[in-house]
Amino acid sequence: MLQQNQKLEFSSEVADAIAQGRPVVALESTVVTHGLPREPREMSAKFHEAVPEWPRDVSANLAAARTMESVVRAEGAVPATIAIIDGSVCVGLSAKQLERLAGETNPKKVSARDLGVSVAQRQTGGTTVAATTTIAACAGIRVFATGGIGGVHRGWNISMDVSSDLVALARSPVVVVCAGAKVLLDLPATLEGLETLGIPTIGFETEFLPRFTAEPDRSLRLHHTAESASEVARIAHAHWQLQPTSGVLVMQPCPAAFAVDAESTERQLARVLELASAKNVRGAALTPFLLAQLAQGEEGPRMVEANLALLKANARLAARVAAGICSLSFGSHSP
Repeated sequence: MLQQNQKLEFSSEVADAIAQGRPVVALESTVVTHGLPREPREMSAKFHEAVPEWPRDVSANLAAARTMESVVRAEGAVPATIAIIDGSVCVGLSAKQLERLAGETNPKKVSARDLGVSVAQRQTGGTTVAATTTIAACAGIRVFATGGIGGVHRGWNISMDVSSDLVALARSPVVVVCAGAKVLLDLPATLEGLETLGIPTIGFETEFLPRFTAEPDRSLRLHHTAESASEVARIAHAHWQLQPTSGVLVMQPCPAAFAVDAESTERQLARVLELASAKNVRGAALTPFLLAQLAQGEEGPRMVEANLALLKANARLAARVAAGICSLSFGSHSP
Protein backbone atom coordinates (compact mmCIF):
# COMPACT_ATOMS: atom_id res chain seq x y z
CA MET A 1 0.00 0.00 0.00
CA LEU A 2 2.80 2.39 0.91
CA GLN A 3 4.71 1.59 -2.23
CA GLN A 4 1.64 2.10 -4.44
CA ASN A 5 0.25 5.29 -2.89
CA GLN A 6 3.24 7.21 -1.57
CA LYS A 7 6.50 7.80 -3.39
CA LEU A 8 9.45 7.20 -1.11
CA GLU A 9 11.85 10.12 -0.93
CA PHE A 10 15.36 8.72 -1.37
CA SER A 11 18.51 10.67 -0.72
CA SER A 12 20.69 10.70 -3.83
CA GLU A 13 23.37 8.68 -2.00
CA VAL A 14 20.94 5.90 -1.09
CA ALA A 15 19.23 5.88 -4.49
CA ASP A 16 22.58 5.55 -6.27
CA ALA A 17 23.73 2.76 -3.96
CA ILE A 18 20.54 0.73 -4.48
CA ALA A 19 20.67 1.24 -8.25
CA GLN A 20 24.31 0.10 -8.35
CA GLY A 21 23.75 -2.93 -6.13
CA ARG A 22 25.98 -1.62 -3.36
CA PRO A 23 25.37 -2.51 0.32
CA VAL A 24 22.86 -0.30 2.13
CA VAL A 25 21.87 -0.42 5.80
CA ALA A 26 18.56 1.00 7.03
CA LEU A 27 18.65 2.77 10.40
CA GLU A 28 15.61 3.60 12.52
CA SER A 29 14.85 7.04 13.87
CA THR A 30 12.87 6.50 17.08
CA VAL A 31 16.27 6.11 18.71
CA VAL A 32 16.71 9.79 17.77
CA THR A 33 13.22 11.03 18.63
CA HIS A 34 12.32 8.88 21.64
CA GLY A 35 15.11 6.53 22.68
CA LEU A 36 18.03 8.65 23.88
CA PRO A 37 18.71 11.85 25.86
CA ARG A 38 18.11 15.05 23.90
CA GLU A 39 21.03 16.87 25.51
CA PRO A 40 24.81 16.29 25.60
CA ARG A 41 25.95 13.61 28.04
CA GLU A 42 29.30 13.28 29.78
CA MET A 43 30.69 9.88 28.79
CA SER A 44 33.25 7.78 30.62
CA ALA A 45 36.85 7.42 29.50
CA LYS A 46 36.09 3.75 28.74
CA PHE A 47 33.30 4.80 26.40
CA HIS A 48 35.44 7.35 24.53
CA GLU A 49 38.14 4.71 24.11
CA ALA A 50 35.62 2.27 22.62
CA VAL A 51 33.82 4.92 20.53
CA PRO A 52 36.53 7.42 19.54
CA GLU A 53 34.33 8.93 16.82
CA TRP A 54 31.75 10.04 19.40
CA PRO A 55 31.12 13.78 18.83
CA ARG A 56 31.37 15.86 22.01
CA ASP A 57 29.09 18.78 22.91
CA VAL A 58 26.27 17.34 20.80
CA SER A 59 22.99 15.95 22.10
CA ALA A 60 23.25 12.22 22.74
CA ASN A 61 20.46 11.35 20.30
CA LEU A 62 22.06 13.24 17.41
CA ALA A 63 25.53 11.96 18.29
CA ALA A 64 24.25 8.38 18.24
CA ALA A 65 22.66 8.82 14.82
CA ARG A 66 25.83 10.35 13.39
CA THR A 67 27.97 7.61 14.93
CA MET A 68 25.86 4.81 13.47
CA GLU A 69 25.99 6.40 10.02
CA SER A 70 29.77 6.86 10.21
CA VAL A 71 30.30 3.25 11.31
CA VAL A 72 28.21 1.97 8.39
CA ARG A 73 30.25 4.10 5.97
CA ALA A 74 33.53 2.94 7.52
CA GLU A 75 32.51 -0.64 6.67
CA GLY A 76 31.92 0.28 3.02
CA ALA A 77 28.12 0.45 3.11
CA VAL A 78 25.69 3.34 2.73
CA PRO A 79 23.50 4.34 5.71
CA ALA A 80 19.81 5.01 5.11
CA THR A 81 18.28 6.56 8.20
CA ILE A 82 14.50 6.37 7.76
CA ALA A 83 12.01 8.90 9.14
CA ILE A 84 8.83 10.80 8.33
CA ILE A 85 9.53 14.49 7.58
CA ASP A 86 6.49 16.72 6.93
CA GLY A 87 4.60 13.71 5.64
CA SER A 88 7.38 12.50 3.34
CA VAL A 89 8.74 8.98 3.84
CA CYS A 90 12.45 9.75 3.79
CA VAL A 91 14.93 6.97 3.06
CA GLY A 92 18.28 8.52 3.88
CA LEU A 93 18.38 11.84 5.74
CA SER A 94 20.48 14.89 5.00
CA ALA A 95 22.56 16.41 7.80
CA LYS A 96 19.96 19.17 8.18
CA GLN A 97 17.07 16.70 8.33
CA LEU A 98 18.85 14.64 10.97
CA GLU A 99 19.55 17.74 13.08
CA ARG A 100 15.93 18.83 12.75
CA LEU A 101 14.66 15.41 13.81
CA ALA A 102 16.96 15.33 16.85
CA GLY A 103 15.68 18.74 17.98
CA GLU A 104 12.00 18.32 17.10
CA THR A 105 9.95 19.44 20.09
CA ASN A 106 6.99 17.08 19.65
CA PRO A 107 7.89 14.31 17.20
CA LYS A 108 5.50 11.48 16.51
CA LYS A 109 6.40 7.91 17.30
CA VAL A 110 5.49 6.26 13.99
CA SER A 111 4.81 2.53 13.97
CA ALA A 112 3.64 0.50 10.98
CA ARG A 113 -0.02 1.22 11.73
CA ASP A 114 0.66 4.98 11.73
CA LEU A 115 2.37 5.33 8.35
CA GLY A 116 -0.70 6.31 6.33
CA VAL A 117 -1.90 8.78 8.95
CA SER A 118 1.55 10.36 9.24
CA VAL A 119 1.81 10.82 5.48
CA ALA A 120 -1.74 12.13 5.03
CA GLN A 121 -1.47 14.57 7.95
CA ARG A 122 2.07 15.67 7.01
CA GLN A 123 3.52 14.73 10.37
CA THR A 124 7.18 14.54 11.41
CA GLY A 125 8.41 11.68 13.51
CA GLY A 126 10.73 8.76 14.14
CA THR A 127 9.97 5.34 12.70
CA THR A 128 9.92 2.34 15.03
CA VAL A 129 11.42 -1.06 14.27
CA ALA A 130 8.09 -2.13 12.73
CA ALA A 131 7.76 0.96 10.52
CA THR A 132 11.43 1.01 9.53
CA THR A 133 11.36 -2.68 8.60
CA THR A 134 8.24 -2.11 6.50
CA ILE A 135 9.72 0.90 4.68
CA ALA A 136 13.09 -0.79 4.16
CA ALA A 137 11.32 -3.69 2.45
CA CYS A 138 9.41 -1.28 0.20
CA ALA A 139 12.67 0.46 -0.66
CA GLY A 140 14.50 -2.74 -1.56
CA ILE A 141 16.90 -2.49 1.39
CA ARG A 142 17.75 -5.92 2.75
CA VAL A 143 19.46 -5.09 6.07
CA PHE A 144 18.41 -2.95 9.02
CA ALA A 145 20.34 -2.16 12.23
CA THR A 146 18.62 -1.19 15.46
CA GLY A 147 19.06 -1.45 19.23
CA GLY A 148 16.58 -3.87 20.81
CA ILE A 149 13.35 -5.11 19.29
CA GLY A 150 9.92 -5.01 20.87
CA GLY A 151 8.09 -8.21 21.62
CA VAL A 152 5.58 -9.73 24.01
CA HIS A 153 5.09 -7.52 27.06
CA ARG A 154 4.84 -8.74 30.61
CA GLY A 155 1.20 -9.31 31.50
CA TRP A 156 0.35 -9.98 27.85
CA ASN A 157 -2.29 -12.54 28.88
CA ILE A 158 -4.27 -9.65 30.38
CA SER A 159 -3.31 -6.70 28.18
CA MET A 160 -2.67 -8.52 24.86
CA ASP A 161 0.26 -6.11 24.44
CA VAL A 162 2.42 -7.59 21.70
CA SER A 163 4.69 -5.35 19.65
CA SER A 164 4.03 -4.97 15.94
CA ASP A 165 7.79 -5.41 15.48
CA LEU A 166 7.18 -9.16 15.40
CA VAL A 167 4.48 -8.93 12.74
CA ALA A 168 6.61 -6.61 10.58
CA LEU A 169 9.50 -9.09 10.79
CA ALA A 170 7.22 -11.89 9.65
CA ARG A 171 6.04 -9.86 6.64
CA SER A 172 9.21 -8.11 5.44
CA PRO A 173 12.22 -9.70 3.67
CA VAL A 174 14.78 -7.80 5.75
CA VAL A 175 17.62 -8.93 8.03
CA VAL A 176 17.12 -7.08 11.32
CA VAL A 177 20.33 -6.84 13.35
CA CYS A 178 19.73 -6.05 17.02
CA ALA A 179 20.89 -6.69 20.58
CA GLY A 180 17.97 -8.98 21.26
CA ALA A 181 14.71 -8.08 22.94
CA LYS A 182 14.38 -5.33 25.51
CA VAL A 183 14.73 -6.68 29.05
CA LEU A 184 11.41 -5.14 30.07
CA LEU A 185 9.56 -7.75 27.96
CA ASP A 186 8.34 -11.26 28.73
CA LEU A 187 11.37 -12.86 27.08
CA PRO A 188 10.25 -16.52 27.00
CA ALA A 189 6.92 -15.45 25.47
CA THR A 190 8.76 -13.26 22.95
CA LEU A 191 10.85 -16.23 21.81
CA GLU A 192 7.67 -18.30 21.46
CA GLY A 193 6.09 -15.50 19.43
CA LEU A 194 9.05 -15.39 17.05
CA GLU A 195 8.85 -19.16 16.59
CA THR A 196 5.09 -19.08 16.01
CA LEU A 197 5.53 -16.45 13.29
CA GLY A 198 8.23 -18.52 11.59
CA ILE A 199 10.97 -15.90 11.97
CA PRO A 200 14.49 -17.38 11.87
CA THR A 201 16.19 -16.17 15.06
CA ILE A 202 19.98 -16.26 14.86
CA GLY A 203 22.33 -15.72 17.77
CA PHE A 204 25.49 -13.99 16.53
CA GLU A 205 28.42 -15.47 18.48
CA THR A 206 26.03 -16.46 21.28
CA GLU A 207 23.85 -19.47 22.09
CA PHE A 208 21.64 -17.51 24.47
CA LEU A 209 19.05 -14.76 24.08
CA PRO A 210 20.61 -11.28 24.28
CA ARG A 211 18.69 -8.84 26.49
CA PHE A 212 19.42 -5.40 25.03
CA THR A 213 21.70 -3.59 27.53
CA ALA A 214 21.95 -6.57 29.90
CA GLU A 215 24.02 -9.72 29.41
CA PRO A 216 22.32 -12.67 27.63
CA ASP A 217 19.80 -14.80 29.50
CA ARG A 218 21.49 -18.19 29.93
CA SER A 219 18.15 -19.81 30.70
CA LEU A 220 16.94 -19.08 27.16
CA ARG A 221 18.90 -21.02 24.56
CA LEU A 222 18.56 -20.12 20.88
CA HIS A 223 18.02 -22.77 18.21
CA HIS A 224 20.43 -21.26 15.67
CA THR A 225 23.76 -19.43 15.78
CA ALA A 226 26.18 -17.84 13.33
CA GLU A 227 29.84 -16.97 13.74
CA SER A 228 30.40 -14.53 10.88
CA ALA A 229 28.59 -11.89 8.85
CA SER A 230 29.08 -13.95 5.70
CA GLU A 231 27.34 -16.90 7.37
CA VAL A 232 24.39 -14.64 8.26
CA ALA A 233 24.25 -13.50 4.62
CA ARG A 234 24.19 -17.11 3.40
CA ILE A 235 21.38 -17.96 5.85
CA ALA A 236 19.33 -14.97 4.67
CA HIS A 237 19.96 -15.86 1.03
CA ALA A 238 18.76 -19.43 1.56
CA HIS A 239 15.78 -18.29 3.62
CA TRP A 240 14.57 -15.87 0.94
CA GLN A 241 14.83 -18.51 -1.76
CA LEU A 242 12.31 -20.57 0.22
CA GLN A 243 10.34 -17.87 2.08
CA PRO A 244 10.77 -14.68 0.03
CA THR A 245 8.37 -12.49 2.01
CA SER A 246 9.62 -12.83 5.60
CA GLY A 247 12.55 -11.50 7.59
CA VAL A 248 15.51 -12.85 9.52
CA LEU A 249 16.34 -11.73 13.07
CA VAL A 250 20.01 -11.56 14.06
CA MET A 251 20.80 -10.90 17.71
CA GLN A 252 24.21 -10.16 19.17
CA PRO A 253 24.88 -9.35 22.84
CA CYS A 254 25.65 -5.89 24.10
CA PRO A 255 29.46 -5.49 24.17
CA ALA A 256 30.54 -7.21 27.39
CA ALA A 257 32.49 -4.20 28.66
CA PHE A 258 29.28 -2.16 28.75
CA ALA A 259 26.57 -4.72 29.61
CA VAL A 260 24.69 -3.85 32.80
CA ASP A 261 23.86 -6.27 35.60
CA ALA A 262 20.57 -8.05 34.90
CA GLU A 263 19.55 -8.45 38.55
CA SER A 264 20.02 -4.74 39.23
CA THR A 265 18.01 -3.94 36.11
CA GLU A 266 15.20 -6.25 37.24
CA ARG A 267 14.99 -4.51 40.61
CA GLN A 268 14.74 -1.11 38.97
CA LEU A 269 12.28 -2.42 36.39
CA ALA A 270 9.91 -3.67 39.10
CA ARG A 271 9.83 -0.14 40.52
CA VAL A 272 9.20 1.62 37.20
CA LEU A 273 6.54 -0.92 36.16
CA GLU A 274 4.63 -0.03 39.31
CA LEU A 275 5.04 3.63 38.46
CA ALA A 276 3.77 3.07 34.91
CA SER A 277 0.73 1.25 36.28
CA ALA A 278 0.01 4.04 38.76
CA LYS A 279 0.23 6.63 35.98
CA ASN A 280 -1.82 4.43 33.59
CA VAL A 281 0.95 4.46 30.98
CA ARG A 282 0.27 1.82 28.35
CA GLY A 283 0.43 1.00 24.66
CA ALA A 284 2.97 2.81 22.48
CA ALA A 285 3.90 5.14 25.34
CA LEU A 286 4.95 2.33 27.68
CA THR A 287 8.37 1.37 26.31
CA PRO A 288 9.70 4.97 26.01
CA PHE A 289 8.41 5.68 29.54
CA LEU A 290 10.08 2.61 31.05
CA LEU A 291 13.39 3.21 29.27
CA ALA A 292 13.42 6.88 30.29
CA GLN A 293 12.75 5.95 33.93
CA LEU A 294 15.47 3.31 33.91
CA ALA A 295 17.91 5.82 32.41
CA GLN A 296 17.27 8.10 35.39
CA GLY A 297 17.98 5.34 37.95
CA GLU A 298 21.19 4.33 39.66
CA GLU A 299 22.36 2.36 36.62
CA GLY A 300 21.17 5.09 34.26
CA PRO A 301 24.54 6.36 33.01
CA ARG A 302 25.74 2.80 32.41
CA MET A 303 22.53 1.92 30.57
CA VAL A 304 22.89 4.90 28.25
CA GLU A 305 26.50 3.96 27.44
CA ALA A 306 25.49 0.32 26.95
CA ASN A 307 22.73 1.40 24.54
CA LEU A 308 25.14 3.54 22.55
CA ALA A 309 27.83 0.83 22.47
CA LEU A 310 25.42 -1.80 21.19
CA LEU A 311 24.03 0.56 18.54
CA LYS A 312 27.54 0.99 17.16
CA ALA A 313 28.21 -2.76 17.26
CA ASN A 314 24.93 -3.53 15.48
CA ALA A 315 25.59 -0.93 12.78
CA ARG A 316 28.99 -2.49 12.09
CA LEU A 317 27.62 -6.03 11.90
CA ALA A 318 24.71 -4.94 9.70
CA ALA A 319 27.08 -3.27 7.23
CA ARG A 320 29.12 -6.46 6.98
CA VAL A 321 25.98 -8.56 6.48
CA ALA A 322 24.80 -6.15 3.76
CA ALA A 323 28.13 -6.53 1.98
CA GLY A 324 27.82 -10.31 2.22
CA ILE A 325 24.33 -10.27 0.73
CA CYS A 326 25.51 -8.08 -2.14
CA SER A 327 28.37 -10.51 -2.83
CA LEU A 328 25.79 -13.28 -3.26
CA SER A 329 24.16 -11.19 -6.02
CA PHE A 330 20.70 -11.57 -4.52
CA GLY A 331 18.24 -9.59 -6.63
CA SER A 332 16.98 -6.20 -5.46
CA HIS A 333 14.99 -3.45 -7.12
CA SER A 334 15.91 0.18 -7.50
CA PRO A 335 13.73 3.11 -6.39
